[in-house]
Amino acid sequence: MRVLIFFLLSSLLISEASFAQKDTPIIVASYNLRYDNKGDGINAWPNRKEQVKALIRFHEFDLFGTQEALRNQLNDVAELKGFAFIGAGRDDGKEAGEHSAIFYKKDRFKVLQSGNFWLSETPDKPGKGWDATCCNRICSWAKFNDQTTKKEFYFFSVHFDHQGVEARRESGKLMVKKIKEIAGNTPVLLAGDFNSTPETEQIKTIGTLLNDSRSVSASAPYGPEGTFNSFKFDAPMDKRIDYIFVSKQFDVLKYGVLTDAFEQRYPSDHQPVMISVVQK
Repeated sequence: MRVLIFFLLSSLLISEASFAQKDTPIIVASYNLRYDNKGDGINAWPNRKEQVKALIRFHEFDLFGTQEALRNQLNDVAELKGFAFIGAGRDDGKEAGEHSAIFYKKDRFKVLQSGNFWLSETPDKPGKGWDATCCNRICSWAKFNDQTTKKEFYFFSVHFDHQGVEARRESGKLMVKKIKEIAGNTPVLLAGDFNSTPETEQIKTIGTLLNDSRSVSASAPYGPEGTFNSFKFDAPMDKRIDYIFVSKQFDVLKYGVLTDAFEQRYPSDHQPVMISVVQK
């Protein structure tokens, strides 16, 4: 009888452990880090890089997309224990220019595939798209295997143009096309600075394929509506331009716009968006 009871209890514990692993949440974020600009004075990267790293460490991000960061900034963030990143510079597809990089915990996620494309009429090579006049815009993506849940998914990190109205509109269409082409029916997470508020055509276009995590969060959204602060501690932050979108295979447990500050200074001119998700 004792042997039977021991066997039943052991089986129950193993079953509960397996269930817990399958339902282990992923803490996902999108964070525009503001490029390394000496003209930012007190808000220049050397004066805030440790605050950025501290925020990521404290909130225990597992997987996050960044925007605007130059290679030296990515190398600084990669000093965080256990993290690696992938992504290419928007100017040459290698290391030049700003990146839309993806950071991930090496002990939890295995990269199965990765790549980049540009937001333009010729997405396979660096270049400006449509009416964009300032910059090349890039999207980096990766296919991951979650070593904890044994499930696979794609993650896309992107930064839309800030000036070109047509560029943003067409970038929304391109994102839907490329996600379908690259990911097919595999679950998808999309994080980025879209320089677009929720009512715009490009955000609605993405919404035909993916869910806005804020709208489907099981708990009430935390923090302000807006995600851009201009390095001003008293900024109204009423415009939402940073998002995390999820495919239907993910349950969003919570959503928040983080407002961590250090001595009344923000670590970046954007607030990070963070969600907790479970892959079904």
